[in-house]
Amino acid sequence: MDLVIRGGTVVTATSEFTADIGIRDGKIAQLGGNMTAVNEIDARGKLVVPGGIDMHVHLERMDLLSKGDQPRMVDDFYTGTVGAAIGGVTTVGNMVFPERGEDLGLMGMLQVAETDAEANAIIDYTLHPVVTDPSQAAIRELPHMAKAGYTSIKIFTLYGFDKRVQDYIEVIEAAGRNGILSMIHCEDKPINTFLEQRLVAEGQSDVRYYPDSRPDYGEAVATARAIAIGEAAKSPIYIVHLSCAAALDVARRAVASGQKVYVETRPIYLYLTRERYQLPDGAKDVGWPPLRERSDVDALWQGLSMGGVDTLCTDHAPWTLDHKLDPSLKVGSFRPGMANLETLMPMLYSEGVRKGKISTGRWVELISTNAAKLFGIFPQKGAIAVGSDADLVVWDPAIKRTIRGEEMASNAGYDVYEGWEVQGWPIYTISRGDVVFENGRVTGARGRGQRVIRGPHMPL
Repeated sequence: MDLVIRGGTVVTATSEFTADIGIRDGKIAQLGGNMTAVNEIDARGKLVVPGGIDMHVHLERMDLLSKGDQPRMVDDFYTGTVGAAIGGVTTVGNMVFPERGEDLGLMGMLQVAETDAEANAIIDYTLHPVVTDPSQAAIRELPHMAKAGYTSIKIFTLYGFDKRVQDYIEVIEAAGRNGILSMIHCEDKPINTFLEQRLVAEGQSDVRYYPDSRPDYGEAVATARAIAIGEAAKSPIYIVHLSCAAALDVARRAVASGQKVYVETRPIYLYLTRERYQLPDGAKDVGWPPLRERSDVDALWQGLSMGGVDTLCTDHAPWTLDHKLDPSLKVGSFRPGMANLETLMPMLYSEGVRKGKISTGRWVELISTNAAKLFGIFPQKGAIAVGSDADLVVWDPAIKRTIRGEEMASNAGYDVYEGWEVQGWPIYTISRGDVVFENGRVTGARGRGQRVIRGPHMPL
């Protein structure tokens, strides 16, 4: 073997057992039994889990960051995947937007982003093209995307969605026919715009009123509409970063009726509430959708524990604190997003597993296995089985760490969980058999990450 992990408690979504793991040529070659290796890791008293899979991140291209012509999110494929590896994530799914002045089509956008990721990522990655022009040309590209191993698209019910709903339905239908999962950001643009304008007119444009500009009922009605489109198109729908009980109820009813609807939530909706917007620096906690009420937090935790929420992904979208707290911003223009990649797994373990809200197996399911299945990479990823990629995390349940923004890998320089004490952190992160993080030190080389070639969407 190239590497043996000795004596750890192996935890998957469905089982827990003690066994040695043998790794050869980047794959898991043996579970249990006699084996020897050039290198060994002593995992006694530790957990060994599949590497985390965060299918919703926003990492910028190096060439765009270097231009400096406008404020941008500040992590690229290097700093983003370094943070991911530190936190136990071994695969990321990055959103790829069309850039102003570039007319490349979906495949052209993906190829440019892949070239950048290939040069800079230290862990494996995949890409989701954002469809902003639901044209027949885009539809014609979908079979080529699927053949190339890109089996997802991202759609916003914002921007020009309402003007081209018919076209978007046709895109979603074509996506389903080609084994492509439609990821949908669900908020109602007309409702949001109306409320934003009214708040500004009434002099209520600072961050304290931000949640009132993007209410839960607007998210719920957009979720219902997306699900109805999926039913009409006979296509699976993946709701990204669902934030509230009202939208979760809509999704649950659809699933109960037999529809292929999947729900992702995001860490900030589990740990923070709209009360954060009452603080002087509340704009740093702005996301789309906003933070909600305590009752929404409770509903999402119930969804994580009992079912209804299928994945936890970060929507990692980091800005500097200066960008977030720009005094010229107001309701309708606050910059959404924050760094979360490095803390995805530790926070859910500390707040969920250790506090008895979810089991260890459910933790693995939410941050790895379900995403691998939904996005067509299981059991290559998200599993600990002979033949699977050796994407593994040796997890120390006893380590305590206080979150400090200046200590994080992200270029944001701050963290929304500043000062939180978290128990449970990786001590080794292994990507395709390579140790990329070891006892506080990043060892993965820039550019060693590979694009994951995905198959069709796999239902849970």
